[in-house]
Amino acid sequence: MSVPSRQRPSFLRRKLLGTAVALALGGIASIAPAAAPASGEPVLFGVSGPLSGPNAQYGAQWKAGFDLALDQINRDGGIHGRPLQYVFEDSQSDPRQAVTIAQKFVGDPRILIELGDFSSPASMAASPIYQRAGLVQLGFTNSHPDFTKGGDFIWSPSVSQADAQPLLAELAAKQGFKRVAVLYQNTDWGRASKDVFVKAAASRGIQVVASEGYQPTDKDFRATLLRLRDANPDALVLISYYSDGAQIVRQARGSGLHTPIVAASSVYSPKFMELGGDAVNGVTTNTSFFPDDPRPEVQHFVRTFEAKYHQQPDAFNAFAYDAAIIAAYALRAGGLDRRGVRDALPRLRDVPSVVFGRATFDPATRRVIGVRSVNLVVDHGRWVLLSAKSSLAAK
Repeated sequence: MSVPSRQRPSFLRRKLLGTAVALALGGIASIAPAAAPASGEPVLFGVSGPLSGPNAQYGAQWKAGFDLALDQINRDGGIHGRPLQYVFEDSQSDPRQAVTIAQKFVGDPRILIELGDFSSPASMAASPIYQRAGLVQLGFTNSHPDFTKGGDFIWSPSVSQADAQPLLAELAAKQGFKRVAVLYQNTDWGRASKDVFVKAAASRGIQVVASEGYQPTDKDFRATLLRLRDANPDALVLISYYSDGAQIVRQARGSGLHTPIVAASSVYSPKFMELGGDAVNGVTTNTSFFPDDPRPEVQHFVRTFEAKYHQQPDAFNAFAYDAAIIAAYALRAGGLDRRGVRDALPRLRDVPSVVFGRATFDPATRRVIGVRSVNLVVDHGRWVLLSAKSSLAAK
C-alpha cells in the first residue's frame, strides 16, 4: 500500500490539475481532485503480478511506479477525497496463480478495478473471471494482440504486438539487415510477437532464415545460438524480456557470435546493461518511453522518480505509473462502481501519460490510440538515441 506524500501542492498547481482532470473527463467538474490531501477509508484497486519467482524484478518496478503515482494522486485529493491504495497479490506471473487471485479479487467488493498480470498468458488465463464478474482488468503490460478480445471489461494501455513488431521490423530494415534469425520466448506472447514480426519483416524485404524458441526458465542458450549462427544471418532478432535477453546476449558474445542484435522493446531497461555488461553494447531496440524525451510530462516524471528513488526510471516504472493515473481517472468518473469504471474508460480523453503523451482509448479495441516510438542503442552502458549514435559515428 502506498504512503501519501507530506508535501502539499501550491494553490495554482491544484487548480490547474483540477482543470486538467475536468477537461480530460469531458468537462465533468464534479470529479476534479479536492484541494485537501486525501483522508478516510481508502479506495482500492487490485494488482496481480510477480513479487517472487523469475519475474519478481518486474513487480518491484511496478510498485515503484504505483507508489509515485499515488503520492501525486493522494496529495491532490485522491478519489473524491478518499486515498487511493492497492492490494498487490503475488502471482509469480503464473497463469494458475493469476486465476486464483482473480477469484479473490472479484469476491472482494472493495476492489473496483484490477491491474495486471505481468505476462499476457497469465492475464489472459484470468480474463474470463474478470469478464464474468464485471470487474475491469487493466492489463497495462499485456501486448498480446488477442488480450483485449476477452470482453468489454478487458482493457489495456499497452501497445499491441500487432503494432510493436512492425516497428521492430522497420528498425531492422533501417539498419540494412536483409537476412535475420529470430530467437523468441516460447510463450503465447513470444510466439504471437514472432509471427507478427515475420510477416512485417517479409513486407520490408527481410528474410527470416532461422527461428528458434526457448522456455522462460531456460538458462543455457549456447546450442540454440550456434544453430542460429549456422543459418548465416546478418542480424539476430531477439524477442525476450531484459533479464533473459541480457543472458542470451552474454552467451552469444561469449560463444563468439558477434552478429548485430536487434531486440524487442521489452528489453528496454537500465537493468539490461546491468545484467549484460559490455556484451550488450551495440544492441538496438525501440521504446515508447525514454527518460531523455524532452516532453514536459516525461521530464516531470523523471525528476520526481529520481528524487524519490535516487535512480532513473525505466519503461516498466512508467507503465505502472501511467496505469495508476488512468485507474484514478476512471474511478473518479465511474462513481466508485465497477460497471461505472468500465463505462468511464471509453469517455476518458487526453489523460496525462508519460508513455503516450495524452491517453485516449479506442472503444472498439479497448487499447490506447496512437503509438510513440524512438530507436535506441546501447552505447557503453547507457541507452542513447540511435540517430544520435549514428551521427557521432559519422563525424
